[in-house]
Amino acid sequence: MNPRPLLLMAISFWMSAFTPLAGAQQSSGIKFLADTLVIQADGRYEADPDLATLSFDISAQDKDVKTAYDRASQSVQKILALAQKNGVAQNDISSGVLTIRPFYEGERKKRARSFLVQGQMILKVRDFAKLEPILENSVDDGLADSRSLTYSLSDEEAAKQKAVAEAVQHSWDRANAALKPRGQKAGALRFVNVDVNNLTGVSEINLQEFSSMGRLDSGAADGRLFGLNVNKMPVPAPPPPLPFDQPKKITVNATVECAYRIL
Repeated sequence: MNPRPLLLMAISFWMSAFTPLAGAQQSSGIKFLADTLVIQADGRYEADPDLATLSFDISAQDKDVKTAYDRASQSVQKILALAQKNGVAQNDISSGVLTIRPFYEGERKKRARSFLVQGQMILKVRDFAKLEPILENSVDDGLADSRSLTYSLSDEEAAKQKAVAEAVQHSWDRANAALKPRGQKAGALRFVNVDVNNLTGVSEINLQEFSSMGRLDSGAADGRLFGLNVNKMPVPAPPPPLPFDQPKKITVNATVECAYRIL
C-alpha cells in the first residue's frame, strides 16, 4: 500500500485543526487552536527600592610606589571603618584588589617616573538614613575620587515572580472572558511562555560633585566676603537636594503566553 496518500491526509488534517478560527482574535492576543485557547497578557509589579549600592573609586599617584600604595590602602581602611561605624554589615562590604600602574618617561626608559594605584569599594546600604553621613564623611576626608549611588531591590527574583503571577492571572481572566459568550470556559494550563523585562526605575546617581552641593561660604553667610557687600549681589538658587530618602519606585514587567484547554 502506498503510504503517500495517508501522509498527505495527516498533514491536511493537522493544518486544518490548528488554523485560527477568527483573524480579529489573533490581533488581540487571543488565538483558538483546535480545543486550545492561547492568550497573551502582561503583568506588572511595583515596589519601593530597599537596597542602595555605594561605589567608591579610589586612586593615589606618587613617584614612590610604596607611598602611592599606602595612601590608597589608607582610603580603603577609612571607608571600611566609616561603613562599620554606620552599621553596614560585613557581608555587605566588598573591595577589589588594588592595582598598580607605572608611568614611564619614555619608551626606552626602564625607570618609572610615577605610579598610579587604583581600587574600588562597594557598600550595600539597607538603611537609607545612613547614606548621607557616609557620603559626607567620605567627601570631607577626600577618601575617593568619584562616587556613585544606585537604588535597587534586594530580592529581584521575588519581584519578577509577582509580575509573572499577575500576568498569568490576567491571561486566565481574559481566557474566560473570551470563552463565556461561547458557553465555554478555560481548563488546564497546557503550556506557558514567559518573558520578564529588565527592571525599570533603577536609579543611578553620579555623586562626583557631591562635595559642592548644599555648601555655602562662611564669609558670605553673614554678608561679608573679602570686604565686599554681597547683600546686593544676586544669590544663586540652592542646588536640589539629593534624593537619599525618596528614590523612585522600581517596576518589573512580565509578558506571558498561556495555552488553556477549552472546556
